[in-house]
Amino acid sequence: MSDLIARRRALLGPNVSTFYDDPVHVVKGEGVWLWDAEGNKYLDCYNNVPHVGHCNPRVVEAICDQARRLNTHTRYLHEGILDYVERLTATFDAPLDTAIMTCTGSEANDIALRMAEAMTGKRGIVATDATYHGNTTLVSHLSRNNVPAVGFGLDQYLRHVEAPDSYRIHDPDGQRFAAQVQEAIDAHEASGAGFAALIVCPLFLNEGFPAQAEGWLKPAAEAVRRAGGLLIADEVQSGFGRCGSHFWAHQKQGVTPDVVCMGKPMGNGHPVAGLVTTSEIMARFRHAFRYFNTFGGNPVSSAAAMAVLEELEAEDLQANASRIGRLAAERLNALAGKYEIIGDVRQSGMVFGAEFVTDRDSKTPASAFAGRVINTMRHRGIILSRLGRHANTLKIRPPMPFGEAHLELLIDTLDDVLAETLVSA
Repeated sequence: MSDLIARRRALLGPNVSTFYDDPVHVVKGEGVWLWDAEGNKYLDCYNNVPHVGHCNPRVVEAICDQARRLNTHTRYLHEGILDYVERLTATFDAPLDTAIMTCTGSEANDIALRMAEAMTGKRGIVATDATYHGNTTLVSHLSRNNVPAVGFGLDQYLRHVEAPDSYRIHDPDGQRFAAQVQEAIDAHEASGAGFAALIVCPLFLNEGFPAQAEGWLKPAAEAVRRAGGLLIADEVQSGFGRCGSHFWAHQKQGVTPDVVCMGKPMGNGHPVAGLVTTSEIMARFRHAFRYFNTFGGNPVSSAAAMAVLEELEAEDLQANASRIGRLAAERLNALAGKYEIIGDVRQSGMVFGAEFVTDRDSKTPASAFAGRVINTMRHRGIILSRLGRHANTLKIRPPMPFGEAHLELLIDTLDDVLAETLVSA
């Protein structure tokens, strides 16, 4: 293992991140399972990239079949991209009816910001102060902990609002958040940059997926529309049925964005991503910017993405996300009744977790404890992570075929690990 890490550092450069204090050398995946080089088996409770399961047979077959026949870029005509976009846009509400295919969610979010500039003639963007939307030069500035020392002056166009936190901040109807968005809009207008867009993940996943009533985002969306800006929904993590109740998380929020961005899960690990928007916005963007992506929407990527949609429907995985999510919340709440270290439990479909605190009254984050838990779970054969402003909330976001037996294994193991970790703390 040490040789592999040294080789990685030499060939890929320093500070290339890995999960866990003792990284996992994975060599095989199937469904919700991973295997390492020593033959150890792990339950994957983290990876949304293989959205319909590692090495899903339907997706693998679609990729191989298309790769045997043709792969090229979209300056040639082929039906695959058109068939896929028709099926994809059918999952959205009007007027979202046209798409651009890319290779990564970062690219999709970057394009969305340019669409906002094309539509408004302005550049001011609003995001939360604990988010992540990708790693292009422009998009990386949206993350407060990701801003480089030399930023090409882009920070003048960005304003951040306080990320929602249902555990510590009372804002049951989203009015407090909307007021902060309005303040940021006003500041952009006063600065001369003008206001172009608000970009958010509808579930605020990187922010710790706070509990929210349906329609919570509506007041902020209304503020955006009054100001003439665009609402951009980054559904890279939250889309494709993961929230359980709806196919897209913005539908759960009761809003229709101007642009919806997608990424990792779209091709089940194959590098395909994209965005959906309105015909008007697309036309304005196409006239304002010359945009071409060599590999975006190529025949193999389109086939992979289509297979994901087919698998979601054939296996009714959205309903599975809803059912398993409810069971997960029940089991995690039972653990919260047993362990004072759990301050809060939250869940939205196939995204669930528990926030660790040193004291429930002060709600002081137990970040170091969360780190010990996820590293111990890794050695017990469970792959998960932590997130949120304080990195003290378990991020449990497994592939969509995750079932009841898998949940039982996860919770039973977590129960044992919490007991062990508290004793040794």
